Amino acid sequence: MSPTHSHDDKMLIGKDGHADATVYTDVERSTPDASASGEVDAVFGARQEKGPNYRAVGWISTAILLAKSQIGLGVLNIPANFATLGLGPGIILLLTVAAITTWSDYVIGIFKLNHPTVYSVPDCGELIAGPIGREVLAVTLWIFLNCVAGSSLLGISTALNAISLHATCTAVFVAVAAIVVIPLASLRTMGHVQWVGWVGMVSLVVSVLLVVIAIGAGGRPSPAPQEGPWDKDLVYWGNPTFGDAMSAIGSYIFALAGTPTFLPIASEMRNPNDFPKAVIACQSFVTAWYVAVGTAVYMLAGQYVASPALGTAGVQIKRIAYGLSLPGLVSVAVIYCHLSGKYLFVRLLRGSHHLNHPTATHWITWIACVLASVLFSYIIASAIPVFNGLVSLVGAMFGTPFCTSIICLADRHNSAQSVLWFFDHWSLRHNPARNTLSYKIRFALQVFIFVAGIFITIGGSYGAIVDIIRTYGNSGGRAWSCADNSGSV
Repeated sequence: MSPTHSHDDKMLIGKDGHADATVYTDVERSTPDASASGEVDAVFGARQEKGPNYRAVGWISTAILLAKSQIGLGVLNIPANFATLGLGPGIILLLTVAAITTWSDYVIGIFKLNHPTVYSVPDCGELIAGPIGREVLAVTLWIFLNCVAGSSLLGISTALNAISLHATCTAVFVAVAAIVVIPLASLRTMGHVQWVGWVGMVSLVVSVLLVVIAIGAGGRPSPAPQEGPWDKDLVYWGNPTFGDAMSAIGSYIFALAGTPTFLPIASEMRNPNDFPKAVIACQSFVTAWYVAVGTAVYMLAGQYVASPALGTAGVQIKRIAYGLSLPGLVSVAVIYCHLSGKYLFVRLLRGSHHLNHPTATHWITWIACVLASVLFSYIIASAIPVFNGLVSLVGAMFGTPFCTSIICLADRHNSAQSVLWFFDHWSLRHNPARNTLSYKIRFALQVFIFVAGIFITIGGSYGAIVDIIRTYGNSGGRAWSCADNSGSV
């Protein structure tokens, strides 16, 4: 079942059964703490005594979950992108992508406050373009979430190969990763999953720091000559091909493409009013971490930086780093498979008492949705066993539209009905009282983001596909491959 949206989309249902139809801006947020007030949630309905509490996540844990939906596989590819683009353009483009996605993340949070019934991006699509918009975004979102999870399963197989020195077929390790993810992704609420985010965040931070310290202490990068002199050949302003440059930008988008997950995470906050605060904390940390790690690893390893970056240090450090990173890689797959399954679950049971009651239908539907998500992610990871290419392809083809071309169309100053930003504001250019400098700047910004998003989607997808084809040709790779994927640069 899917929600029926109307003007009442902005109404909160209070304890007295009456609706509050006030439209809230970023200044006038009045969504109360659902857990404390006992209100009927606009998405999950009334909480049942024996049912799951879907509104149990505080803003700090929300910031960690948001950051964990970003920090994962993306950070492992950034140093290699600096080697492709050059350090200067690499940092500038990374900061540009971070600024655009931060704005999109903020807008989507305000959109949730103004439309409490919205649970996911497809719900936004229904408000904007009716059933067709909902279904198009539903399919795209589900594929995106599972592609990210698939990338993480591939990352887990890389870690297991590195730790075990390729003890068995890579296809087996991908299957093992999928099996490990199933029980954790089956935890029913983000309140139960939030500890996975905390553990995963610490895990990846520590593993990357270990690599930086090891190389900085005099260790040679694993791909570099292990005897005699070696030259980092640092590039401060690169001259990449169009395909390579767009592939690198696509992986930047992937590293910051958690935007579609922010809505369902916000829906499980105790107090959604704190969402903007969580976004700012998340994006500030993520951006600073990406720039610091990318710069440090590239400056220390130069042309010998590996992708994923944990393979840059010597063999023993690589094995330890991948061991430390395993919880972080698993947590990415868990969060994205959970959100993918949760979308199907809410879509199927929304408006039914089975959503909040631990009935047989509730449990069968929930487990089936999670299993479907993990299975699809497993197929993606096995069919495209090229880490760098898969990350770039997912970022460009799916992450870019969600973070730019789609999200930028929803502005926080919505009228009674939520419509495309340009449709909602197009007529204002003829109104002298509203056609202010601020309006013109925002209009120009939206046009830039929208056009840039389309360009990156097309160009980045092309670059990623070229990279995948080239890697397949060089390594003889194939779907469900047994080849070791832990030592490629």
